[in-house]
Amino acid sequence: MISSTTLLDPTAELQPSERQLLPRLSSIAGATIGLLDISKPRGKEFLDVIEKHLLKLGAKVNRYMKPTFARTAPTELNQKISVECDAVIEGLAD
Repeated sequence: MISSTTLLDPTAELQPSERQLLPRLSSIAGATIGLLDISKPRGKEFLDVIEKHLLKLGAKVNRYMKPTFARTAPTELNQKISVECDAVIEGLAD
């Protein structure tokens, strides 16, 4: 079954670009999960809890941090995460 989903970029996107969704992981066990802290208050604490749960499920965890929450993540950081991780969780907190 093929379904269509439209995701909008909240950074003033005028024309949504079409991207194919990647398949979900079949299992967390053995996967490398990136945790991206966007540099908002309490984000680290939130991701600390997520990391504990992922480790219990057998995942490997890599931690990353944006320089500031006010801007999108640098291209280099996004590329690094995409090469090093099977999936990523972005921590939004306040």
